[in-house]
This record gives sequence, C-alpha cells and structure tokens, in this order.
Amino acid sequence: MNPISLRQAFPLVLLKLALVFGASTAYADLEQANLDAVTADLQARIDAGKLSGAVVMVAQDGEVLLNEALGYKNVEDQEPMQTDTIFRIFSMTKPVTGTALMMLWDEGKFQLDDPVEKHLPELAGMQVVVAQNDDGSWETEPANHPMTVRELMSHTGGLLYTPPLSQGPVAEAYAKAGIMDLTGHTLAESMPALKEIPLGYQPGTQWVYSISVDVQGYMVERLSGMSFGEFLQQRLFGPLGMEDTGFYVKAENAHRLSRQYAPNDDGTLRRTDHLAGIAGGFDFLSPPAFESGGGGLTSTAADYMKFVQMHLNKGEHNGQRLLSEAAIELMRTNQLPEGVPNIGMIYPGNVFGLDFAIVENSEAYQGASQGTHWWWGIAGSWFWIDPVENIAFIGMIQNDDILYSIQTHAASRAAIYQ
Repeated sequence: MNPISLRQAFPLVLLKLALVFGASTAYADLEQANLDAVTADLQARIDAGKLSGAVVMVAQDGEVLLNEALGYKNVEDQEPMQTDTIFRIFSMTKPVTGTALMMLWDEGKFQLDDPVEKHLPELAGMQVVVAQNDDGSWETEPANHPMTVRELMSHTGGLLYTPPLSQGPVAEAYAKAGIMDLTGHTLAESMPALKEIPLGYQPGTQWVYSISVDVQGYMVERLSGMSFGEFLQQRLFGPLGMEDTGFYVKAENAHRLSRQYAPNDDGTLRRTDHLAGIAGGFDFLSPPAFESGGGGLTSTAADYMKFVQMHLNKGEHNGQRLLSEAAIELMRTNQLPEGVPNIGMIYPGNVFGLDFAIVENSEAYQGASQGTHWWWGIAGSWFWIDPVENIAFIGMIQNDDILYSIQTHAASRAAIYQ
C-alpha cells in the first residue's frame, strides 16, 4: 500500500522565495518614474535573453497610463511584439470563469454554501483518499461533509491538479481519466469521471490549487443550459467588447499569436509552444474539445483590461451592469475556512476569495495595497486589481520558467509601489 502525498511541484520556488519578495510603501498616484521602472525592468530581462517580449498595460482611475509592447512575439523571425499580440493566458482564465459562475449566483441559481452535488449530482458521495493499493484500488474514508460551491471556488474542496501542478496517485488518476485533455473530451463528457477518483483531502481543511475551476465551468454549463464557451461569449466577451478573447485564435488572427519560450543558460531562448507540455501540445489555433475554465483562454492585454476594469468598477462596464456589487465583494473577500490561514509560502501575505488571490499583508507583498486581488498564468502572464489606489495592471509574457515569472511579477509590483 502506497501512502498518498500532497507534495506540490516546483520545490525550487519555495526555496528561493526569500530572494523574490520584500516590503515597500504604496503611493497614492502613479508617476512616470514608476511606469518607466516597469518597462525598464522588462526590457532588461528581454535584453538578457530571459524573456522574448512583453506587453504591459497600466491604468489608474480608468485612464490608461501605459500600453507598451517590448521585444519579440517571434524570436526566430524577429517579429516585434505588438500591443494587439494574442497570448495564452492559462490560469488568468480562472477569474473569468468565477465571474461567469457568479453571474448565475446573481440570478439565484445557487448559493455559495450549497453542496456541489446539489447542482452536479453525478459527483455525489465523493470519498477522500487514504492510500492506494498496489493493484490500483483506493483506500478511502467518507468526506466529513460534501464539498460546497464556496470551497470549490476557493480551492479548499478536496480536489487536486493534474501533474505537474500536483503529484501523486490522485493527480495521475486525473490525467489517466483525460481531465483537462484539451483535444479529448468535452466538460460534460469528462467531468463525471471525477466521481471515480477520491478527493485528495477532507473538504475545508487545506488550500490546494486544483482543477476546481474546470468543475466551475461545467457547473456554468449545467446551470445555464449553454456550452461554457457560448455563455462566456454571450454574457461576458460580447458585452465587454473582448473581441480577441476565446478558447482558440481564429485563422485570420493566427499571425498575432505570440510564440512561447524557455530561457537557456547561455542567454538564448528555446521555443516551447509547439512541444508537449502543460497544454499537451495543443496549438490554440482550433476549437478545443475541452473548454477549460481553469486555463484555456487566449487574450490580449487590451481585452483583459476591459475585464479587469469591469471588476474595478464593481461590476459595471460603460454604464452596463454585468455583475452585482455583492458578487464583486464576495469574489474579493477572503473565503478561506477557519484553520486555513493563507495560501502558503509561494504567495506571502495572501489569502483567497472566489477565484482571486487577495493581498492581506501589504508589507509582505511589495507594498501592494491590502485588498488587491490578482492571479497569473503558468506561461507568466499576470494581472492585479488594486481597489485602494484604483490601479489595474496587466502583464503579458510567454515564458516557461515559472520561478523567473514570479520574480518578474514581484519586480513589477516593486516598480509600481516603491
């Protein structure tokens, strides 16, 4: 019998955090020097051969103060990055999915403390893993309570991720079942397979980054009667004017999709977007079977700024209300269960709301305002929403060095808030 390990990947990230984070003091108004520091830092990283290029966009009080493209979207052919370059935003999809689900909360379709199985009965009665036997069977115990929607939206419901984001038999079982296989099966075809795989821990006892947002996408489908992609287009992307955001890049825009790279030790870059990796080799140029609420979208800095600005405007866009102020407030309020104090060493000073991380301790996070809510994607793209200073920040890169991306994010916060 093999014990189950909840060990997470990327141990080097945990070992080197002390080199990344530091305290600073926030200023009420952005100055040109702050913006110049952001672009100078990114340009230095590009010049050092660590990043291929970047698009950075910063707004305060609804006014865009910075919108700049740096470096290359295609290093091999020396094609310059453009402000309308399209990026794989991976987990920046998650707050979009949470927003879609909270639109249905606004309609009274569910309550946050509802058991998930009330709305997805095929996931009823899930067990919690104790160990896996040599023959592949599971040793389990009953969950102390059914996973709630609040837990689903705060990564505390017992679910894990597929490798490499989680390790061990449960994560491997997800992969074998085809969960998150973009070219495999639809949400409706693949999500019920979770019933046969136990939860990784008792609901409400840990924060573990997970596939829960893909389950949220499936729940949007069930509650709305629409495919997830259709719902996003009709209820979010269309009203917000996010013309370049979707689960794939249309043929006429394929030339605008940035390539993705990993840095070599000698200051050169190697292309990685055409290799099997976190996206399984999917090229994002054709419709996926699996519309991943956890990481499937492509977008531009300008499109994502519209989404971020809507959140900063407490649910309104150009005079149209898309989400209630009550839903916005829930999303950016700590939802971690009692006994789960934070989201771990990798994000010091942060707790978690509904599909957003939330800064609780400003000093621990480069002086970002308390209440700043944010997230990032595994290819390095990142954003934050600062409701105290009214700042919206979007950074778009395509980089496979996760630790280096985290360092880049920290440097941008320091440039803005120091």
